[in-house]
Amino acid sequence: MTITVIGHLCVDEIHFPPNAGHEHAVQEGFGGILFSVATLASLAGPNDVIHPVFGVGEKEYDGFKKMLEAFPNIDTTGIFRSKGKTNRVLFFYGEEKGIRTECTNHISEPIPFGKIKPYLDADGILINMISGFDITLETLDAIRMAIRDARTPIHFDFHSLTLGIDQDSKRFRRPLTEWRRWCFMLNSIQMSQEESLGLTAEHYDEPTLVNQLMPLMVNALVITRGEKGTTAILQENKKLTRYDIAGTSFGPTIDTIGCGDVFGAAFLYHSLINKGYVGAGEFANQAAGIKSTFTGTDGLRGLAEKLKSVSVTG
Repeated sequence: MTITVIGHLCVDEIHFPPNAGHEHAVQEGFGGILFSVATLASLAGPNDVIHPVFGVGEKEYDGFKKMLEAFPNIDTTGIFRSKGKTNRVLFFYGEEKGIRTECTNHISEPIPFGKIKPYLDADGILINMISGFDITLETLDAIRMAIRDARTPIHFDFHSLTLGIDQDSKRFRRPLTEWRRWCFMLNSIQMSQEESLGLTAEHYDEPTLVNQLMPLMVNALVITRGEKGTTAILQENKKLTRYDIAGTSFGPTIDTIGCGDVFGAAFLYHSLINKGYVGAGEFANQAAGIKSTFTGTDGLRGLAEKLKSVSVTG
């Protein structure tokens, strides 16, 4: 099985509040699309191939590619040197649990379709809008046209596509005027509860959004709710069915950065293997729950082993 992963790499700079129990007040490491890539590499078998497609700044390029050697099922030929710096994202956690401020610097140029096209002969495609500027709408249209005959499933995570940037580099929620075009003809779509409520200029509530979005040739919409779990809305025989999937805890929450990225990667992988979305949602909840117990991407190398004891149906 081959899976292509599209989205921006980041250097995450995480600032924890005093007395938060972390070894260092500031932690830095690669993040962004690496959470998705590392999750898929951990879950996939030795004969599977993960094709990441994104640019890396000149300063980090050699070191980053060397780091990926720890994952033998990752093909790094789609990773290219990009002009300028790698995205840098600064997270500032407050004293109150779960409250953080996000700032962004040095956003990379959108990934050109020419870089993506050689990797579209795949069993599944994950597009994760890490920065919100990862690809243009025109590139998404080109991807859809290129895989239309093959009917390759695309899992699309809205992520930062619903975020703007103010004069102080802080991210803020803002509606997406062309959201219908972004959603059109996607196999499965992922967004958080906050993203879904802030997506439209009309400020649609969740039921209205579902009724507007699902007719756009979407098979599954998953709305993530953090510790409360996930809702999956499926289009089955022209009928919409809602499944509420409970959250799962694996211990104290240490860091939620990357949980949505892990969720999306696990959801796509499980749905490709088992051809079912409810089981994929349960499996992805488990994977995201495990991720919340540690900081960074290193712990994802053991993700598959940690999930082996968890029984998830298809």
